Amino acid sequence: MPLALTTVFADLPDPRIETANKLHPLTDILVIATCAVIAGADGWEEIAEYGQSKEDFFRRFLELPNGVPSHDTFERVFAKLDPDAFADRFGRGMRALCESTGLVHIAVDGKSARRSAQGTFTGCLHLVSAWATESRLILGQRSVPEGGHEITTVPDLLAALNLNGAVVTLDAAGCQKATVEQIRQQGGDYVVCVKGNQKGLHDAVADVFDRAGGAELAGCDMAGEAGVGHGREEERYVTVVQDPEGLPGGWTDVGAVALVCRERRAKGQKSEGTGHYYITSLRVRAAVLAGYIRNHWGIENGLHWVLDVAFREDDSRARTGHAAANLGMLRRVAVSLLTRTKVKGSIKTRRMKAGWDDNYLLQVIQGITA
Repeated sequence: MPLALTTVFADLPDPRIETANKLHPLTDILVIATCAVIAGADGWEEIAEYGQSKEDFFRRFLELPNGVPSHDTFERVFAKLDPDAFADRFGRGMRALCESTGLVHIAVDGKSARRSAQGTFTGCLHLVSAWATESRLILGQRSVPEGGHEITTVPDLLAALNLNGAVVTLDAAGCQKATVEQIRQQGGDYVVCVKGNQKGLHDAVADVFDRAGGAELAGCDMAGEAGVGHGREEERYVTVVQDPEGLPGGWTDVGAVALVCRERRAKGQKSEGTGHYYITSLRVRAAVLAGYIRNHWGIENGLHWVLDVAFREDDSRARTGHAAANLGMLRRVAVSLLTRTKVKGSIKTRRMKAGWDDNYLLQVIQGITA
């Protein structure tokens, strides 16, 4: 019986040397690990134990010439496996799903795994993800290299994506001249937060709104929205100035700037309002731009929060070679596929169900195509 997941890895280079000790096909190792993480496994011993307990199930789809690999084999293979190539194979399948649902918004953001120590700017493993906000699918991932920073990793991730017709949203780490130019060259639009790391641009955008305020906001477009959640009320106001004047050179195709002001009220107490500036290549109404900015934080709630609560990513101590980055990608794939299933309950509950019910697991992994 064929399994679409097996074809995802068909052209993935095997990092192992061809010797008599190479007992397990690469595809077998990767498919078992993917299914195990979906079904609740969080480490190599759990992955191996799951595979051994489900050996009869996996023999329906895989070769398994020497049975299920040991936990040491899983760890060694994932430590050597190219994390970029591995993430890109999954990303191809996810992009196919997005194209069928009309992808328009990609949120790019980074997250650290606190207990996986590495020599990055955060002192630990830091993974930068591309998240389709509407489809809630992982499209790609890159790990910040030793001695590296998120700023220099974002362009590598973007280069692996098809940005034609997409709107890419980034926080201040992505506010770089080369990054926004790259997005435009790849056929996408951008919405980028501007903070103090780009002081000249930040001050120029602030001046735009100072002048607009002096003119009583004539010609500006404004939108407001309110929301309630987690015991607090929040009001957001977005003001947009199109074709702004006075910005420093080198920022490709800036079509508008935006000011987003937030006011929160919790337990009857109103907090001091905060404001953030954005630049964008879009020329759209304030209400539309507000939607992109608000939905960008779906990567925090729909991915990062789930990874910490349901997958305990911050507790992961995987450190050998590329093992931590590859395991991080498996978690993100699991979140994407579990989210798409039409089953009630939390992601944690869905993981448990996938571990108990083979038919449900098959339903989950049908969410990825070759």
